Order: sequence, then structure tokens, then C-alpha cells
Amino acid sequence: MTTDVMISAEGLSKRFGPVRALDKVNFEVTRGEIVGFLGPNGAGKSTTMRILTCFIAPTVGTAKVHGYDVFENPLEVRRKLGYLPQRAPLYPEMTVWDYLKFTAEIRGLDEGAFHRRLKKVVEVCGLAQTLGKDIGTLSHGFRQRVGLGQALIHDPPILILDEPTSDLDPNEKAEVLRYIREMGRDRTILLSTHNLAEVEDTCARVIIISKGRVVADGQLDEIRARAGRVRYLVTIDERTASQGSAPKAAEVRDALATIGGAERIRELPTDEKAHKFELSGEQDADLRGDISRLIAEKGWILLELRRETQSLDAVFRDLTRGEEKLDRGEDWTGEDSRDEDEEERDEEEDEDEEDEDEDEDEEERDEEEDEDEDEEEDEDEDEKDRAPTQRRK
Repeated sequence: MTTDVMISAEGLSKRFGPVRALDKVNFEVTRGEIVGFLGPNGAGKSTTMRILTCFIAPTVGTAKVHGYDVFENPLEVRRKLGYLPQRAPLYPEMTVWDYLKFTAEIRGLDEGAFHRRLKKVVEVCGLAQTLGKDIGTLSHGFRQRVGLGQALIHDPPILILDEPTSDLDPNEKAEVLRYIREMGRDRTILLSTHNLAEVEDTCARVIIISKGRVVADGQLDEIRARAGRVRYLVTIDERTASQGSAPKAAEVRDALATIGGAERIRELPTDEKAHKFELSGEQDADLRGDISRLIAEKGWILLELRRETQSLDAVFRDLTRGEEKLDRGEDWTGEDSRDEDEEERDEEEDEDEEDEDEDEDEEERDEEEDEDEDEEEDEDEDEKDRAPTQRRK
């Protein structure tokens, strides 16, 4: 079974008791895409990946991998993908060679196929000097490489990678990201990471999830444009000027604040030879002309003026700012900061209490009726007892 849609989630929801981890998540990933799956800690990324890889079942909704339902055909799903969890569970008493051979065998690779794939995996993951070592003796970075190796050993058409470069050094990260880009030419990759620079370097499309819901899904340029703003970087010489004295940082800030449409002006760290400022403006406006004219009128020396779209980092913060505020307690009043689930549970409890009250009233009415019946029976028995006495008289 093949399809151009390699990964799909429709109405995907997951609850862990009272906790709602996912709330009606919908997305699709097609063949050959490298998609960055982003979100703050606790947003639902790992839960989604665990559902897609058949480790847990959704509470509501469906998920398919390579056209197979993760609940109805979990074995077929596992054959079609390689999965690297954030903390890959490994067998510390096994050598790297034995572990990779074991994972290859349970995926149906014969001896020849294993050796062919092992050569490529060793090259990509940098495991040549550790094949004979016990996994328990390796550093966390090397264990991460072994985990990536087991995800690649059977050459799957789909890869789901949760923080694949975690704890790798810069050289290792660059090598892994290079191979991910190469694999993305004929494979589908869903990549979760907190390093947004890695996403911009590797992925063409991004899905951002916050509080269990998808808040953005699109190409990188589209996601950046969602902010509707651009930023300007202005660098001015602080040692000399074409006329008058060299400017102070406060003078530059005050002058930039007079430009119409300029917002969020802040100084950026730089060396001692220049003032560097960042400001933002509307996307459909261009403030570079106003900025350059202002600096020329002041007699200052402009070293750099650059206009660029909002960074992915800035858009990410804007889209997930609600979670940060909740974590910091900025929206907490101390009175009623409950979520919808708690309110629903309270309503259900109120209904249960009403039902209990109704049941108690019915029980009381039944008891009263029983007492009335008992009294009537006692009266009938008294009358029967009196009747013979009257006859004897």
C-alpha cells in the first residue's frame, strides 16, 4: 500500500486522566518532505510521535503512516518507519555491533543486507571506533548516535526523529543534519527539536504545536510572514561622525523612536566601536529610507542597515507566548484560573450531586410510603384482634 501522504493525523486527541495532552490535532506530511515539529516543553510533540509510532493509542481520532492505521496495522507501520525517541532505550550490556545486528534481525534483514546497511550507518553516525564497545560504557552523545543508527539500519521510507542532535557536539550535529537533508530527497522525515536554527537549516516546512493544538502549519517563509512584521538592524559608528560629535546610545534610541511606524526599539550587544539597534515595523512598509535620511541629517555614520522578515524564533515566541505566561503565572489571579476541563468536571460533579439528591429524595419518599403501609397493616391486625373479643361479649 503506497500513497503520497506518508503521515496523517485527523482529529487526534489524547488524555492522560484529567490531563489533555492533544486536542484535535490535524496535519499531513507528504513524500519527500522534511517537516520541523516544534513546540514548547509539554506542548504534545512527544505524545504525537508516540502515537504515530504505535507506542500509545489516541483517545479520539485517527493516525496513519504510509497509509496504514497505527491502531489497526501497527506491524505494517513499524516496518515502514524508523523512530528515534528523545532518550532512546538501549541495552547497556550489549556491544554496539550486537545491538545493531539485533535490531536489523527483528526487522527482517538478512546477513548481507545488514552488512551493507551497517557500513552506511557507521559512516553517518560515526560509530566506527565504538562497534566493539558495550553501550553502557558510552557517553550520552555516543548513545544518541547508536539510537539514530537503529532507526536507520533497515533503510525506512519514513523517519520520526525526536531531538536527534541532543547532546551531540557541533561537528556531530552538522554531520547528522547533513545526512538528514540527504535522506529527505527520497524519504519523509518528521523532525522534532528545540534548536530553531537546525529547523531553518534543514526543513522547508514547519508545524508548531502549543497546548496540544496546532497553531501554525506551512512553509518557513509563510510562517515568518504570519507575524505581519519585519525587523530592521541598524548599526551606527559610535566613535566618529561626519559632522558634530559621535552619538551616544540614548541619542540613537530617541532618534529612531521619532520614525513613524518604528516599534520595539532595543539595543543589541556589539563591540565598543558601534551602536547596534533592532526595531520592527509593518510588513507592507519599508522604513529604510526614513532611517537613512534621519542618520544623514544627524551627521552620523551608518555602518549597516538591513531589513529582514521576522526570525522563526520570534514567530515561535509569539505563537506560544500563552504557555510561557501560564508557566510564569502572569495570567493567574489566585481565584479562578481553571481550564475548560476542570469546569466541565465541576459541572459533571454538580450534575452527579443533583442526581444523588434526587435519589435521596426518592429513597425518603419510598421509606415514608413503607412506613404508611406498615401502619395500615398494624391497624388491620388490631381490628382483627378486637373482632373476636367483641363476638365473645
